[in-house]
Amino acid sequence: MTHEHTETPLPEEFGAEYWDGRYASSERIWSGNPNPALVTEAADLAPGRALEVGSGEGADTLWLAERGWEVTAIDISAVGLEKAAAHAAGRSPEAAARITWRQADLTVWAPPEGAYDLVTAHYLHFHPKVRAVVFPALADAVAPDGTLLLVSHALRDLADGVPRPPWPEMFHTAEEMADLLPGERWAMVTLEERPRTAVYDGVEYTIHDLVVHARRRV
Repeated sequence: MTHEHTETPLPEEFGAEYWDGRYASSERIWSGNPNPALVTEAADLAPGRALEVGSGEGADTLWLAERGWEVTAIDISAVGLEKAAAHAAGRSPEAAARITWRQADLTVWAPPEGAYDLVTAHYLHFHPKVRAVVFPALADAVAPDGTLLLVSHALRDLADGVPRPPWPEMFHTAEEMADLLPGERWAMVTLEERPRTAVYDGVEYTIHDLVVHARRRV
């Protein structure tokens, strides 16, 4: 599949100021439901230590904590983290007590190696050079016999007319993700583009999630 590049400038990054402004603009910008791929891929995992990256308003984090996970939730936005923490505390104080909220910029911070039984991130889209640093760091944070779950918007969404930022460089392919996880170290559980229905501005689309679920070998 090929894509024509537009003349739209590619952003250097969507930093803390951008995301603080977006989270402050509305009481809730996401659905409040956990991402479908997380529910599908992680429902049968035994609870342990989890790192949830790009936690936003906390729906994925809370879903994990309610199932017994001890979760470290990372986001670049202090506003998003405050909203997530307040929502979690109001809904389930017991689950909220299992969550550590931390503001961090993945372009300058990396999680400790081998520290988590589950590392999960949804819809992290970076420049290729940044992606080549961030994703391996997330993989390194998975403990032996632990799980890595990376879910992205599939590149094909651009060609299918789904409303996405018009920057192909910010997307990646299944092959690129597979190359990130060498077979001697990882057992691939799921590597697929998974369709689902989504509504944007009142229009229904079939979108595709690129789901990468891998188990780190002992």
